[in-house]
Amino acid sequence: MKAVSSDRRDIVSLRMSHCRAEHAAKAAQYHLAVLHYRECLESAEQREDIRATQFFALRLAECYGAMNLREKAAHFHALAGTEDAPLIG
Repeated sequence: MKAVSSDRRDIVSLRMSHCRAEHAAKAAQYHLAVLHYRECLESAEQREDIRATQFFALRLAECYGAMNLREKAAHFHALAGTEDAPLIG
């Protein structure tokens, strides 16, 4: 029963970080968005969730691109498996 409770807490924490990141990105507070998206990415990597890892890597690439940090953006595009492809959505 503890594992289920722990998983739910992890998912809730992930969702909270995701909401904070989305809100910060919409407000063009990219440094804050990066902080929260990195938390999300780390959580996805720990859970070995490939699709979530790709999703959060793309969001980080978007933020770094908006900050004109092209090398970091390219790094996260590569992590997501998109190289420098344009983001959809």
